[in-house]
Amino acid sequence: MTITAATVKELRDKTNAGMMDCKRVLAETNGDIEASIKLLRERGIMKAGTKTDRAATEGIITARVADDASSGILLEINCETDFVSRNENFQAFVSEIADFLVETKAADLDAALAAQKGELTVADTVKSKVVEVGENLQLRKYVRFDAAAGGVVASYIHLGGKVGVLLEVGTTKPETAGKPEFQELIKDLTLHIAACAPKGLSREDIPQDVVDAELEIYRARLAESGKPANIIENILKGQIGKFFAESCFLEQGFVKDDKVTVTALLEAKGKEVGDTLTVTRFVRFGLGE
Repeated sequence: MTITAATVKELRDKTNAGMMDCKRVLAETNGDIEASIKLLRERGIMKAGTKTDRAATEGIITARVADDASSGILLEINCETDFVSRNENFQAFVSEIADFLVETKAADLDAALAAQKGELTVADTVKSKVVEVGENLQLRKYVRFDAAAGGVVASYIHLGGKVGVLLEVGTTKPETAGKPEFQELIKDLTLHIAACAPKGLSREDIPQDVVDAELEIYRARLAESGKPANIIENILKGQIGKFFAESCFLEQGFVKDDKVTVTALLEAKGKEVGDTLTVTRFVRFGLGE
């Protein structure tokens, strides 16, 4: 049976469910509106649709890392209130989704939402939970790291799921990953990222428009001082250098000893374990950000 736009609209008007959800159930019921409404209710999608415009900025950030540290995921599922985020039922649901997604090997958020969990996608599974919880829920952020050869993935969750970090560190020797000094280092690096919130790994990771905006702010402040243009440009070089030192992970002062940069720390620890260590990438999630 051909599903017309008018039929989809009628179902949407009656249920407030999403267009794709309406199309999907209509196809399953051969265009039967009442059967489609029943199916949407069973899946929790009809009620969920009425709540999706409500802000969901609370929730939980969680991570999963493979036993051999070769891969890991970081994800954030949001709800509306801290009350729900502290609920054991919601916390168990987040763990269930995380455990499922780590097995799917979904590469990004779109793939995670589309992953089939039983009869429903993960996106629809989250929607169906809305009926039980009574709040808007969203799988808002998700990332997966698969380490390159010699790489190690590590994670850190701070403040009971308010901040999460996923990190990949490269080595050149397989035995390095098992050394206590290396394990301590990657723990310290994840703690540093959680605390210092770097904007990028290196200068190349900071968007040019962000750099230009900072330069304009500094330039405007200096112009008010009446200094000559050539002096201002020289001062700007120092100002933007300071900005990079505060924003770039590799240039930041280490959180436990700000007189030592992260780059210097990596070099020192590399010598200690007899290897060359490189931070390949990282991501930091802040709840609701």
